Amino acid sequence: MLTAPNKDNRPLFAAKDIKPFYLEHGPKIFPQNNWKVFGSIVKPLKLVMGPRYDGKYLHQIIQEKLGDTHLHETLTNVVIPTFDIKNMQPTIFTTYEAKENPLMDAKLSDICIGTSAAPTYLPAHYFQTQDKDGKIHEFNLVDGAVAANNPTFIATSEVTKQIHTKNPNFSSEKPTNHYGKLLVISIGTGSAKLEPKYDAKIASKWGVFGWLLNGGSNPIIDAFANASDDMVDYHISVAFQALCFENHYLRIQDDTLSGTDSSVDISTKKNMDKLVEIGENLLKKPMSRVNLKTGIFEEYKNAGTNEEALTGFAKLLSEEKRIREGRVDSYKQFVEVESKF
Repeated sequence: MLTAPNKDNRPLFAAKDIKPFYLEHGPKIFPQNNWKVFGSIVKPLKLVMGPRYDGKYLHQIIQEKLGDTHLHETLTNVVIPTFDIKNMQPTIFTTYEAKENPLMDAKLSDICIGTSAAPTYLPAHYFQTQDKDGKIHEFNLVDGAVAANNPTFIATSEVTKQIHTKNPNFSSEKPTNHYGKLLVISIGTGSAKLEPKYDAKIASKWGVFGWLLNGGSNPIIDAFANASDDMVDYHISVAFQALCFENHYLRIQDDTLSGTDSSVDISTKKNMDKLVEIGENLLKKPMSRVNLKTGIFEEYKNAGTNEEALTGFAKLLSEEKRIREGRVDSYKQFVEVESKF
């Protein structure tokens, strides 16, 4: 949404548009009345028979907003993880590859529908791409979180890959020292890590259904998602700290959620308003870093608030953009002068 172009080749949405968009469409994507008609008996039955939501409204609104825009048209380079359930392996969509390989230059709408197709919540998504020679590539996608619940590692790996393959945009960098050139902002969606849900005594009695559904949650999905999330944060934190570039990595996450606050799909007005409040409060909280021993976020003393950190990163990025544009202008002038001779 932030990188898709509008008719004037400007961002389709600004950051300030995301909250009202979700407040408006969230209740229609995750309609709560589905669960109130026949009571709690229907919930486990529906989960066994199919996904909680049919995804029709989600598909409609994504296709309406993104239209026929393809991946290579994004205003900045993006990396979007998905998981191909047929091939049983991750499929990573990147702007870089889309410009080189037409079969990976899918519609943004298809990619977004695929990467949001969370198992048990929304249906898997199938689509095809075709190149000019008629070659067809099939995709059978589910939620990117299956492969990378925290996509930070995918993003940093893609930059490393581009450096290794000598992408002209990174021609002056070396894979061994490029961490000092990275600015990484990793924004989590919240977790209930500090609210104990299960223990070994309870889990030891679970069978298939116990692992799939317990107290309105999906324990097996929760476990894999949190493990993936934490391992990525652990790796990135260690790498940046070991190379003395810890100030280049900003992770914003609230691991103190509880109850419905940490739910994936409870879209009642009360809960949606509470999520807005949580997000606004999170900006005012002190910067935190994961304790590499406990896995818990702890205040990083004298580092300011998350809001101040984001402002600082924005200034650095703005300055970097100004410098890069200056280089491009200088190069164009050089080419124009050279062409006269």
